[in-house]
Amino acid sequence: MPAFRYEAVDSTGVTKKGVLTADSARAARVDLRAQGLVPILVEAIVNQLDAEGNKKRSMFGERLSSVEIALFTRQLASLLEAGLPLEQSFSALLEQAERVYMRDLIASIRSEILAGAALSDGLRQHPNDFPTIYCALVASGEQIGQLARVLSRLADYIERRNSLVQKIRLAFTYPAIVTVVAFSIVIFLLTYVVPQIVTVFVNTKQKLPFLTVMMLAVSDFVKTYGIFVLFLLIAFYSSWRLSLRNPAVKMRWHAWLLNAPVYGRFERSLNTARFASTLAITTGSGVPILQALQTSKETLSNVAMQAQVEEATASVREGVGLARALSAHKHFPPMLIHMIRAGEVTGELPAMLERASNQQEQDLERRALTMAGLLEPVLILAMGVVVLLIVLAVLLPIIEINQLVR
Repeated sequence: MPAFRYEAVDSTGVTKKGVLTADSARAARVDLRAQGLVPILVEAIVNQLDAEGNKKRSMFGERLSSVEIALFTRQLASLLEAGLPLEQSFSALLEQAERVYMRDLIASIRSEILAGAALSDGLRQHPNDFPTIYCALVASGEQIGQLARVLSRLADYIERRNSLVQKIRLAFTYPAIVTVVAFSIVIFLLTYVVPQIVTVFVNTKQKLPFLTVMMLAVSDFVKTYGIFVLFLLIAFYSSWRLSLRNPAVKMRWHAWLLNAPVYGRFERSLNTARFASTLAITTGSGVPILQALQTSKETLSNVAMQAQVEEATASVREGVGLARALSAHKHFPPMLIHMIRAGEVTGELPAMLERASNQQEQDLERRALTMAGLLEPVLILAMGVVVLLIVLAVLLPIIEINQLVR
C-alpha cells in the first residue's frame, strides 16, 4: 500500500500536514475527508528505484546522514526489543521523525511492510540511504529470527564508525585551518604588501638585495599568473579524478597508497578496521562466511585490498582457513591474522574479530592523532619561514639605506 504526503485544512481553517497510507490518491483524499479535513495537496511518496530496479539519482542529493541512520537503527532496535510489532514500531518512528525527508522515508518503508513485504525488501527500495550491507544484515536477522539483536549490533557498529570518523575529522581540522590561513596570509603579503613597500625602494634607483629582487619576481608571478596556476591545478585534479575511473590506473594508485611513506600505514589501518568490523557483525549475525567476506569486501575503500579479499575468498571457498588465506597477503596486519586463527580454533570467530576490530580502530585513532600532531608544527614552521623571508625582503633595503645615510 503506497504512502502519501498530504496537506489539508480542518474545520477551523488550520493547515495540517502529515503522511498516510492508502490504495490510491483518491482513496487518500476520501480518508482525509472522513477525518473532517479538506485536502489541499496529496502526492505519493516514491521510492528510490525506477521501474527497472536501478537506483534513481536525486536532483538535490537529499539523503539520511550517518547520524540519522544510527539513530533510526537504534530506535527501531529498541522498539523491537520492547516487544512491539514491526508495523507499530514504524508508526512510533513516524511520529518521532522531525525532518520531512526522514518522515517520508519511514512512511514509504512502512507502506511496504503493510503490503506484506519484509523489512529488508522495504529498505532495498531506498539504496541511497541504506547500502547493500545494511539490507543484507537486516535480511540475515529476519532469517534467523533475531532481527532486534542484529539491529542492535548494527546500531553499535554504525555509532562506533561515526565516532571514529568524527575523531579523525577533528584531528585534521586544525591543520586544515592553519593551512588555509597560511596560504591566505602569504598570498596577501605577496600580492599587496610586498609590492606597496618595495616600490618605494625601486623608485630610488637603489640596487636591491637579491632576496628582495627574488620576492618581487615571485610577487609579479603570483599577480600575473596566479589565477592561471589555480585553473591549472583544478584541471590537473579533475583529470586525475577522471583517470581513476580506469580500473587499472585506480588499482596502481591504491596499491601505491598502501606502501606510501607515513600515510601507507594509516590507509591499511583504516581499511583493516572496516573489514574486521563488518566481518565481525556479519559472521555474528549468522551470515555464511563466504557471503560475509563478500559483504565485508564491499566496505573497503582501497581496491587493492578488495582484490586481496577476493583472492582470500576464493581460497576459503576451496577449503583453506580464513587466517591462512589472509596471511598470504602482506597488507593485513599480523594481529588480525592471529586473532582470526584463534577464533577459528576456539569457535569464537565473531568475538575475536570484534576484538581485532577494536584494536585496529584504536590504532587508527592513534595514527590519526600522531599525523595531525606532526602536521601542526610542520605547518607553523613552514609558515614562519615564508613570513620571515618576506619580512627580510622588505627590511634588507631599509637596512642598506640606513648604512648609506650613516
